[in-house]
Amino acid sequence: MSQSTSVRRILHRPMRDAESRESSALLVGTVAFVAGAIPALFVFWGRDLPISGRGSFGDAAAIGAAVAALLAFGYGCLLRRAERRRALLTDPGSAPTWRPLRWFDIAALCLAHAVIALLGWVSLAAIFSAGFEGATLYTTAAAVLVGVVVAITAYAAYLSAVNLTPMLLSIVLALFLVVGTLASTLSATDPLWWQKNLSTLGISDDVSALTFNLTLIIAGVMVTTISHYATAGLPATTPAEVRGRTLVRAGLIVIGILLACVGLFPVDEFLQMHNLSATGMAIVYVVMVVALSVLVPAMPRVFILLGYVFVGVIVVLAAFFITGYYNLTAVELVAFSLIFGWLIMFLRSAGSITAATPSDAAMAVDGGDVVAPGAATAPERPGVDA
Repeated sequence: MSQSTSVRRILHRPMRDAESRESSALLVGTVAFVAGAIPALFVFWGRDLPISGRGSFGDAAAIGAAVAALLAFGYGCLLRRAERRRALLTDPGSAPTWRPLRWFDIAALCLAHAVIALLGWVSLAAIFSAGFEGATLYTTAAAVLVGVVVAITAYAAYLSAVNLTPMLLSIVLALFLVVGTLASTLSATDPLWWQKNLSTLGISDDVSALTFNLTLIIAGVMVTTISHYATAGLPATTPAEVRGRTLVRAGLIVIGILLACVGLFPVDEFLQMHNLSATGMAIVYVVMVVALSVLVPAMPRVFILLGYVFVGVIVVLAAFFITGYYNLTAVELVAFSLIFGWLIMFLRSAGSITAATPSDAAMAVDGGDVVAPGAATAPERPGVDA
């Protein structure tokens, strides 16, 4: 009786507390296992399957995992929105303070989780195929393994949605950029693309170019989503601090928009727009690093000095390119890694500031802006709760 009551409680309030979120994630994984294994059993019936390649277990599992990730993350976002609205109706004072996500934020994050699942499981299947050369899977074993893959993916994507935090967003962004770029390089029709520049990956008409450009576009939307979470914990007790936080947030948004434009304007069709977007992104980053100590005085000194080091490395690499010592691809890869590495560490540093001020931290749960009592701030624009 107690067990059935517990299940009913979880189904009624899956976002009630940490235990309910974990239990509901297990239920989502169970449903995903059944939804993945039963169709796979009928599709695979009567034949043995290779681990990787066309028509293989790996392809089927990866496609199922991508669909599961998209649906599970979207479902988790809907539950977050429902929990927030329920709290606002019953007890506005205890309502969660996380920032509502807009529909395009949710769509971008759903696609990012789906792409990570798809490319991740395809790559893992290829590794196992190389390790078990010539091995095949029987129908039942393949169907069960597909169910397991789909269940694990749905479980992880659901927890990612219901426990959404700035650090988790940064990890998702990093994973998405890595798997998207890696998949594009491995599937490029020109094996010597690296002798030109990184943007060469986006100029062909095959799937590698689509993967590369779509990765940049979705990543740009994700950066604009992260921009609020990355700055929400920054103190704003004076008009100067409020203005500094707003400028930092605006800089991150501009970086996200320009990153998306790099993918929207392939270098072979829109050379000027492509170069303007890429150059503009680097300029905004450098300006943010240089001005950060003034805009956010509470930012740790070590992080500010690290930003200066990153900018110095980029300048040195640019000098190496001009003198012909490095090619453009090497410079772009290192600069790209440093910029997004800085963004991820910025999230951690901003979180440490919030944790260091307990009274403010209580006002900044799950991405709420930290504002001292009496400080005036502009109201947030309404959006889609998630």
